[in-house]
Amino acid sequence: MADDNIQNKVFEAIELARSTGKIKKGTNEVTKIIERGLAKLVIYAKDVEPKEIIMHIPALCKEKNIPFVEVDKKADLGTVSGMAGRTTASIAIIQEGDSKKLIKEIEEMLKK
Repeated sequence: MADDNIQNKVFEAIELARSTGKIKKGTNEVTKIIERGLAKLVIYAKDVEPKEIIMHIPALCKEKNIPFVEVDKKADLGTVSGMAGRTTASIAIIQEGDSKKLIKEIEEMLKK
């Protein structure tokens, strides 16, 4: 799971990509984007129940060589994706917009 520093950068990247690029929300949409190799960064929540809903995401991302991050709460993902008061299990950034530099930073942090 991502530490607080990475998690904050991830949330910032999602907000930037939402306003200047393009994101997809929800595990079905995210899975399709990963399978097509279109995701720049995939984020999923640790607190999703049952776990089977998101279990395939890390393996699929590794297979497609797409960076991925696990964050604490699906409620946080819902908020940063613009769905205040709602939750989402996963998000894929498919067009970075102004978050491109931030995504590169996150990738470097994940490699450490």
